[in-house]
Order: sequence, then structure tokens, then C-alpha cells
Amino acid sequence: MNQLKTLLAVSTLFVWSTCFAATDVNQATEAELDSIKGIGPALSSRIMQERQKAPFTNWDDLINRVNGIGITNARELSDAGLTVKGASYSQPTTARK
Repeated sequence: MNQLKTLLAVSTLFVWSTCFAATDVNQATEAELDSIKGIGPALSSRIMQERQKAPFTNWDDLINRVNGIGITNARELSDAGLTVKGASYSQPTTARK
């Protein structure tokens, strides 16, 4: 019985960790981008089009290159799990709003 509880606990932790896993803008599929709160089909399409030109180097690069992503929703997208090269949005920027 103790082994069953341990197995259930480990399984639960695994499921929780995958639910809150970050989604990197340079690695995500269009469907994965769509699954992030605040990104719909139009925005994910613009992200994918810009990413085809070159990977995003940081949040400023993403904000400057993708119309529809500004400072405010960069914070919201980061809070929802989006990252750029593994980094969450964490600092003010001089990028366009």
C-alpha cells in the first residue's frame, strides 16, 4: 500500500510539472503557442512568421518584431508560461508598447 501511495505521489508531481512547464517561443509549435492564455491564432501566426526569419534572441527582440506584443502583454504571456530562450520576462524594456 505504501508503494502505491508513493507511485501516486510521483505521478501527481509529474502531471503538475508538465502542466506548468514553460513554452519557449523558439521551440513551440503553433498549436502550443495557441494554448497559451493571451495568444490566439492570429498572434501565433505572426510569431511563427517572424521566427522563420530568425529565432528570437530575447524578449526585447520578440516585442520589437511581433506586432501585437507589447510590454504589458509580454508580462502576461510570461506569467502564462511563455519564455524566450528559456527566460521569463522580468525587466522593463525600451521596446515599443
